[in-house]
Amino acid sequence: MVSKTVGLPLARIATLLMLGKKLSDFPELVHRRLPYVTVKEAVFPFNMFPEVDPVLGPEMRATGEVMGIDQDFGLAFFKAEESAGGRLPLEGNVLVTVTDKDKPELFPIADKLSQMGFKILATENTYRFLKEKGIESALIKKLHEGRPNIADAIKNREINLIVNTPIGRMSVYDDSYIRMLAIQYKIPYVTTMAAARATVDGIESVKKGQGEPKSLQEYHEMLREKEGRPIATKPPSTMEAI
Repeated sequence: MVSKTVGLPLARIATLLMLGKKLSDFPELVHRRLPYVTVKEAVFPFNMFPEVDPVLGPEMRATGEVMGIDQDFGLAFFKAEESAGGRLPLEGNVLVTVTDKDKPELFPIADKLSQMGFKILATENTYRFLKEKGIESALIKKLHEGRPNIADAIKNREINLIVNTPIGRMSVYDDSYIRMLAIQYKIPYVTTMAAARATVDGIESVKKGQGEPKSLQEYHEMLREKEGRPIATKPPSTMEAI
């Protein structure tokens, strides 16, 4: 991923260093200020296992990875999400239900979603928090609070994006069921506030307008032009490498 980003054969260079070459033998290894941003996103197999809670932990669950690239972070993140199979919505309803410790970070995220025209659906505690902050939202019931509830809204395709941070033992069933339904109904979902911020940035960037798609080689050419010199060298022969 880093090699593709900077346009250098870093694995080959690392191998040559292990074989005795010196860092000074590679003048192309200099600090670069890139005129674009790349974002790596893991690809998970949760859609193959709809009954499995997609929450992440220390064990390896990803089965692949993709990279989004553009001239700002938001667009690069949006592309990475789409490539991983989770295209972010540009309009519609957003379900927001977060733990108390995440609520201070929620305000700017919810505020930006509201400004972009999204309707926010929130569970009771989150709804109260948003109301105190002056952000309009609609109250939605958790699974154990009666009908219609979150599950009904998801099944009726009334939710386009889910922001759900794990709340703890009291709501472990609700949280898990929400995430599993999101997988089954192919609804983008985020389980951390960092991912929520990135998601909002991505949606905002796309709504402002996307540029023309470019190939990786075109991005590397942008870097060449910016630096005024080539960014890669011709690979040496086997004898030269040794």
